[in-house]
Amino acid sequence: MIRGATADDIFAIHRFGETYIRPHYAPLIGAAAADEQVRRWWSEASLAAPVADGLVVVAEADGAIVGVGQRGRRGPDHVIYKLYLDPAYRGRRLGPRLLDALIGQLPGDVDRVLIEHFVGNARAGSFYEREGYTVERVEPDPGGDPRRGVVWRARDLGAHRSAGGSSHDRDAPSDRL
Repeated sequence: MIRGATADDIFAIHRFGETYIRPHYAPLIGAAAADEQVRRWWSEASLAAPVADGLVVVAEADGAIVGVGQRGRRGPDHVIYKLYLDPAYRGRRLGPRLLDALIGQLPGDVDRVLIEHFVGNARAGSFYEREGYTVERVEPDPGGDPRRGVVWRARDLGAHRSAGGSSHDRDAPSDRL
């Protein structure tokens, strides 16, 4: 089940981040940087405002949160900042469904959405490519670590919305996050 997160979910989302973000990112960007990701973006305090603003969706199975997606803004752009799944739930098309839920929350006149990931996260890059996100730019890491550069991808929503389709309706396997 995919649904909007509520204030009652904040602690569970925080625990999800503590459980899955460190082991996911440590081999990609180093343990210290992975710990920093959890501290900055998965604390209860950092989750409260986006949840209250309706910017976070969760995938739930058997009463537990097994996936999290979060959107926001960067200047005029709409951005998907978080899209994570419990590894046991990968390959079940939850990633595309979380994306669709986040896109479905956007105003109808929004014609594109951005998504970002670390250069070192090739798995995410492959997933987003399959979902129709093309590389727009790469921002180097200010500290010089090439793995921690940020890849910005964009997806045109016009064709997606006019076709009435969603990425999880396609036959191609895609949920590899």
